[in-house]
Amino acid sequence: MPCPCDGQKSKDCQEWSDFCIGQLWLFSGLKREELAAVAERAHRQTFGPGEPVFLQGDPAKSIYLIKMGSIRLSRVMENGTEFIMDIRKPGDCLGEYILNDLGSDYDYPVSAWCLNKVVTCGFSRAAFEDMILKIPAIALKIIKNMAGRITNLTERIEAMSQIHLEEKLYAVLMNVARDHGQSRGGGSYALDLQLTHEDLGFLVGAHRVSVTRIMKRLKQAGKITNDGKLMIIQGTDQTEPAKH
Repeated sequence: MPCPCDGQKSKDCQEWSDFCIGQLWLFSGLKREELAAVAERAHRQTFGPGEPVFLQGDPAKSIYLIKMGSIRLSRVMENGTEFIMDIRKPGDCLGEYILNDLGSDYDYPVSAWCLNKVVTCGFSRAAFEDMILKIPAIALKIIKNMAGRITNLTERIEAMSQIHLEEKLYAVLMNVARDHGQSRGGGSYALDLQLTHEDLGFLVGAHRVSVTRIMKRLKQAGKITNDGKLMIIQGTDQTEPAKH
């Protein structure tokens, strides 16, 4: 489906994004006629260098897709310090905050400043609400896509937490080994304590199943090995247990 914005594109424009508002993840899977309905309801705006698309604290009333130009997102802290949060480019989205709860009011938590000429395509909050009320098929697809997005983000957070848990479990095992194990040189220790995965889970604040998964990864990484009934906690400066 051609983007309706293409009619505003100058022939010599090199920065124009071919990405259309209807192609956002929010509308993924819509039929061609539904995508056309989405694109037709979108409004196009042009901003000059140094202009704000919105300011921190303004009511969150619109969602934008950047068609051309670059936008700096910044946030002013209570002490007056301004932090640059991100630089958005053509094809990126702004103002997703309106999706938090269409029945409640939200303010933009950051300011969006144009670094050069910017063209956006998007919806006002009112137009977005009107669209999903009048076209139930679009509303249903949006709900499914948002649910999928939440699942994806949850999985990513879980994966990140597993990385931190691996570091935490290894540190706990090393501390226990230093206190109760036998040094094998090179920073490695042999531990004769019979700790169950449930015991370890209690020490690191994790479920036994998670501990089992992390212990397997630690063994694959060579950070933990076994010598009979002994658990060998390898030091950080070697991957093989010291000979004895």
